[in-house]
Amino acid sequence: MELNYKKLGEGEPIIILHGLFGMLDNWQTLARKLAENYTVYLVDQRNHGRSPHTEAHTYAEMAKDLKAFMDQELLAEAHVLGHSMGGKTAMQFASYYPEMVDHLIVVDIAPKVYPRGHDEIFKALQSLRFEDAASRKDVDDQLAEYIDNIGIRQFLLKNIVRDKVSGFRLRMNLPVIYQDYEKILGMPDWKHRYEGPTLFIRGEKSPYVAEEDLEEIKALFPAARLETVKDAGHWVHAEKPEELLQLLRTFLIV
Repeated sequence: MELNYKKLGEGEPIIILHGLFGMLDNWQTLARKLAENYTVYLVDQRNHGRSPHTEAHTYAEMAKDLKAFMDQELLAEAHVLGHSMGGKTAMQFASYYPEMVDHLIVVDIAPKVYPRGHDEIFKALQSLRFEDAASRKDVDDQLAEYIDNIGIRQFLLKNIVRDKVSGFRLRMNLPVIYQDYEKILGMPDWKHRYEGPTLFIRGEKSPYVAEEDLEEIKALFPAARLETVKDAGHWVHAEKPEELLQLLRTFLIV
């Protein structure tokens, strides 16, 4: 399976993995800044963006996808950054293939099982009636029946593309993502501890990484340190891009 990706800049390689319901476009602004000093690979994970749809959505499979991608691009080693779901993919990849990870960066996710928290989003996406939508505004109005937050709706609307038959369609593979949602919330599969340099970054206003998670982080990633971005929520890269960029640059030159 060939993952869809974009490549920017020159220098040491950095691979960026987006989160659930996301796509590589979500990280383009920060990637352009990093591309001033690095070769940045923005990757659509399976069942997201323009990457292929599959019958399973597990961290084991996504780690294998990343290994195949690096082999395809002739990358023996790279810095690997993952946000949310992509962070768990990055953790699993580092555990499976530690020799292929130079620096590991995990943004606003911890190695633990999370409770369900996206049911309204699933309901909203599953209820979309594309045959009744003449414009993207009509699609947004349908989403608004379930989701008040305009920022979340705009994020989801990036997954809506025009279709010759129905007018619009979802780019993501929603049925399989929903089918394997509990696996997405669950723990990656650990093969080895990753001993290399590791940075966990959390948003100060985000509940995803708690103080008590640091013990498990250190057990699996003994060289890890945790940084907190002030006034940021879960989407640290969108809310505080300059602060995040500075953390990344400082960490990567160590």
